[in-house]
Amino acid sequence: MNANQTVEISVFLVLFAIFAFLGFYASRWRKGNLKDLGDWALAGRRLGPFLAWFLIGADLYTAYTFVAVPSGMFAAGPLFFFAVPYVAVTFAIAIITMPKLWVESRKHGFVTAADFVRHRFGPILAVLIALTGIVAELPYIALQIVGMTAVLTVMLQGVASDVVLLTEVSLVISFIVLALFTFTSGLRGATLTAVFKDVLIFITVISVIVIVPAHVGGFAKAFAAKPTFSTLSPLAGSAYWTLWLGSALALFLYPHAINGSLSASSEKKLRLSTALLPIYGVGLALLALFGVLVYAVAPAMAYLAKAPAATRGILVVPALIQYSMPPWFAGLAFLGIFIGGLVPASIMAMSQANLLVRNVLKEFVPGMKAETETKLAKVFSAVFKFVALGFVFIVPLTYAIQLQLLGGILILQTIAPVFMGLFVKRMNKYAMIAGWALGISTGVYLVEYVNHFQKLVTSFYKSPYGLLYIGLLSVAVNVAVACVGTLIAFAVSPRKKSVES
Repeated sequence: MNANQTVEISVFLVLFAIFAFLGFYASRWRKGNLKDLGDWALAGRRLGPFLAWFLIGADLYTAYTFVAVPSGMFAAGPLFFFAVPYVAVTFAIAIITMPKLWVESRKHGFVTAADFVRHRFGPILAVLIALTGIVAELPYIALQIVGMTAVLTVMLQGVASDVVLLTEVSLVISFIVLALFTFTSGLRGATLTAVFKDVLIFITVISVIVIVPAHVGGFAKAFAAKPTFSTLSPLAGSAYWTLWLGSALALFLYPHAINGSLSASSEKKLRLSTALLPIYGVGLALLALFGVLVYAVAPAMAYLAKAPAATRGILVVPALIQYSMPPWFAGLAFLGIFIGGLVPASIMAMSQANLLVRNVLKEFVPGMKAETETKLAKVFSAVFKFVALGFVFIVPLTYAIQLQLLGGILILQTIAPVFMGLFVKRMNKYAMIAGWALGISTGVYLVEYVNHFQKLVTSFYKSPYGLLYIGLLSVAVNVAVACVGTLIAFAVSPRKKSVES
């Protein structure tokens, strides 16, 4: 280990110690009854606009985001710039839906979206929505670990004879720390560490996007190396717009995004924090350009050329930082990206645990005490974290990444009972169950079909109109069945309401 690596790793470890301290200290911050699930899982619903903004931003801008979007730009060019219009649209969707869900949740004491679904449409649909959310989150957590692994791989190169083993040990220790402070602090721990994480990320993005182009001759040099990256191919147009629209509809259906939204202290403050989220969209647009900028940094490209083709893309951002910034800054940036995986993983696992306990197990044990409910949620929160960690160690990296495509398709199938259920008073629950089932079946079948029932490599269906995102096709089937089924139900029994308004 040379002097530069010593500085880099030292800065990383010192900042990680601060991160851990904030996580444990949070149990004393704004004290509440952490034996109550609403208090532990939603920070007592007491977050102001800026804390909610940091928390929701930490929910959505994860370690995988920091490596996946630039990785896609690096490999395929402008198609992956879909993330920019996607976040612009998804925040508009959020400001329409999340405050209304917040009002319903505060009024009835809901902790999850499945609680709302149960209230409106009954237990069967609520269990299905809960299980869908749990399954869709698993690869999402696993992919945070993929992003964290990329940071450790670059930072620890040459430090030990077995970098893979050192990386795995580092991940296990980090997740033990995360599990401990999540157990004791709940969403309060995630909130304080989210502020710390986002400060480091904003420093990183702004510094790199200003300093690196100034030293390498600007983006003109980067685009000169990849001139095809400056425009989108006409053949990719349908893939581009269906991907950003489907992704925009999906994001605030994920349990972790809903969990962060419900933690706000008032509807007005949630609206304000949501209105500020486009600032993160600007950051994402800049971050996406890292995937092009790296082409202008010769040492980073030389390092990437030595990496296996299957994992080269996820190393783009860590390599760019490692070979263009001073060691102390690299340590700071690496820690920001690393905890950019830990913080969302914590919130995701908590949201899974809430769904499992409140909306699945409690249906079979209706007399479960509130304190028991919270204890079980804490335990399952830790379990889900380590299941995802084991998933990454066992499943090949490329397959883990492709499973996220399927996760997005699955979570879209909750759109009718969650989003439509907020605004349409008379939806038939049986029609919605049928829509969910057909949407899931269509999505899974089309994914398998376009991949020839082999390894998942794409989520696009080739149609006469071009490539179409399967998630959008399957959710269209879902919504159509739910709406038509509801109309038929009311035509047969016009006086009978399927749902109490």
